[in-house]
Amino acid sequence: MSDIQRIRNFSIIAHIDHGKSTIADRIIHKCGGLTEREMKQQVLDSMDIERERGITIKAQTVKLNYKAKDGKDYIFNIIDTPGHVDFGYEVSRSLSACEGSLLIVDSTQGVEAQTLANVYQALEINHEVIPILNKIDLPASDIEKSKREIEDVVGIDTRDAISCSGKTGEGIDEILEAIIKKLPSPEGEQSKKLKCLLVDSWYDSYLGVVILVRVIDGKLKKSMKIKFMSNNLEYVIEKVGVFTPKPTNIDELNSGEIGFIITGIKSLSETKVGDTICDSADPIQDPLPGFKPSKPVVFCGLFPVDSSEYQKLKDGLAKLKLNDASFSYEHESSSALGLGFRCGFLGLLHLEIITERLEREFDVNLITTTPGVIYKVHKTKGEILDLQNPSNMPDPSQILKIEEPWIKSTIITPDEFLGSIIKICQDKRGIQTNLSYSGNRAVLSYDLPLNEVVFDFNDRLKSVSSGYASFDYDISDYREGDLVKLGILVNSEPVDALAMIIHKDFAQKTGRQVCEKLKDLIPRHNFMIPVQAAIGGKIVARESIKGFKKDVLTKIHGGGAVDRKRKLLEKQKKGKARSKQFGKVEIPQEAFIGVLKINKET
Repeated sequence: MSDIQRIRNFSIIAHIDHGKSTIADRIIHKCGGLTEREMKQQVLDSMDIERERGITIKAQTVKLNYKAKDGKDYIFNIIDTPGHVDFGYEVSRSLSACEGSLLIVDSTQGVEAQTLANVYQALEINHEVIPILNKIDLPASDIEKSKREIEDVVGIDTRDAISCSGKTGEGIDEILEAIIKKLPSPEGEQSKKLKCLLVDSWYDSYLGVVILVRVIDGKLKKSMKIKFMSNNLEYVIEKVGVFTPKPTNIDELNSGEIGFIITGIKSLSETKVGDTICDSADPIQDPLPGFKPSKPVVFCGLFPVDSSEYQKLKDGLAKLKLNDASFSYEHESSSALGLGFRCGFLGLLHLEIITERLEREFDVNLITTTPGVIYKVHKTKGEILDLQNPSNMPDPSQILKIEEPWIKSTIITPDEFLGSIIKICQDKRGIQTNLSYSGNRAVLSYDLPLNEVVFDFNDRLKSVSSGYASFDYDISDYREGDLVKLGILVNSEPVDALAMIIHKDFAQKTGRQVCEKLKDLIPRHNFMIPVQAAIGGKIVARESIKGFKKDVLTKIHGGGAVDRKRKLLEKQKKGKARSKQFGKVEIPQEAFIGVLKINKET
């Protein structure tokens, strides 16, 4: 048996919390990757935030040696992938580096929306898939029902499905043997010219950029000069290694293997995920197809609560960007919030993770503006503008139409919650495209505007379904919408940080809610402050914050008191008018945070 036939490259795919990382732990332990003392739960989830939330954010790899029951030695390269929709990009590139997948389904919950999305990604690139039913040690486990769901919803034969428990270790030996028998070995030839796929890259403060590669043909050796085909940059390899799961230096990586190289690169922008690496002395002609670049779909402004923390925020964003190519940011200034950044994310969980890491790792207190999406504004002169920030919206007279991004979503829910979920989708301007059943679970397909989903859709879905519904989506296309810019004016001054693009049907109601909220949160001044919501030049809602009134008449009594009182009141009135004209309204941070929490449908 040649070396390459002994290799098995596979990913572990599943919905969130179905046990991917735990089963990876069991396989690592069984293959002797770590000793009993070094083992800890979710060993591949290296970030604190991954451990606390119990989710995988970055895909991790590990190389293991396994002695099969037939006495032969095999090499396993595992990639543990994230399960959440916001990290689907991590999943797609991990799958491209493998030939097979372990599909893990929680036998107490059955097939979920993200299970479906990940399996379809694997089947699209012709992966061999082994179905595994996890958590059989739990009393609620129903193996036969889960098998039927996999066959009905996913369409995979489950006669050879393996039942296991990541917690007790039952069934792990069967999984290891199935990997050898059912998953194909990689195709590739040692004698051919070097061809590698760049799977991932991240920044290490000691080593610079670490590049994860899958060698297709040829071999990678230390001191070899390599070339990145997308930008024609050439580098000399300083280190070659594999994760076992500890980083271990080796002399060379052969075809079919997955490992890392270090070349002294200091900037992540030079290492494009999906790039092809070849030998600069003997280059190949055609690069590999690569991956679609990830595009941010949700945008919001991040501003420090204390303006003196601006530099700290800037440094924090730069460091996070080093390890996350799918995150983008640019400078932004707001008259109300000062200096900050406009940031792009793959989804709301991605936004949440980045903001939490900024606050935790870099000790920055943040204000996050309302999340929004990219709109395509078609102007009357034929120009098309990509609009992220509502405050940059052109005058309505120059706009021909506005298009917004729509998504194709899949919601899997127990039957009893179906009515409430359909109502939420209709409230969010959704269009139902399909409804099918598997047992007592409904698989619901909806087209929805992304703008309505990014705000609170997931939270509402979980609350009406007691946490049982699962949701997954793909960006589909742009469609014309009846959208307007809702501006907020305080003392006749527009507050750019509170401007939002919203569907016309919701504008008046939301405007009224924002004005009511600001009335409670902005402190009183010496003069009356009008708080208004406007669409273009039309005011659609208004509240007034009363000014303090000093009693100037207490000391006046005796002859001619009426005239003197009138004069003093006139003088006070003029003073208030002048202070209203020149006075500056201080809007506290709590007011911004309060408004951002307003739910459109409360």
